[in-house]
Amino acid sequence: MPGPTLGGMTIDPSVLAWLDQEDSRLAQTIRSNRVAVQYVIRGEESDEPAFGYTVGLFGVGHPELVVVGVDHETATGMLNTVAGLVLDGRDLVPGEVVALDENRRFTVETLPNPGDVLFTANRFYQRPDEFSVPAYQITWAHPGGLFPWDPGYPCPPGCQPRPGTWRA
Repeated sequence: MPGPTLGGMTIDPSVLAWLDQEDSRLAQTIRSNRVAVQYVIRGEESDEPAFGYTVGLFGVGHPELVVVGVDHETATGMLNTVAGLVLDGRDLVPGEVVALDENRRFTVETLPNPGDVLFTANRFYQRPDEFSVPAYQITWAHPGGLFPWDPGYPCPPGCQPRPGTWRA
């Protein structure tokens, strides 16, 4: 007789137990902080970028937020700051440029493929990837104010890929 399944695939019971613990930890984090940040680091073999995203904003009627190409500490700080704006009542709008201070600006862009990125959020909200929670990619300006589409952007190609051109 086959064991437990997830998405039609048989799962080892120890993996299922670990997922249950992760679900509990995530729910507690969201209860305590109203939002959690999931960070995905990439190994040497992956050509996809490291990224972080929120879990919890969909529950208050706002798309989740994603930031790409920054380290864990930067992603967590940026996402918690921007999520705080949302939780304080601000609705972000695609195309909007937001200045957190004179040195930190970002623009809001729709992430067209959230089902390829937001696995933890979709698991938390019990949504299949094909009916993913929506997300905005927070595209950050490099110090000096340049965005990836500006001439002279100093970041190497691929450090902050355009929305929809990358996946988890």
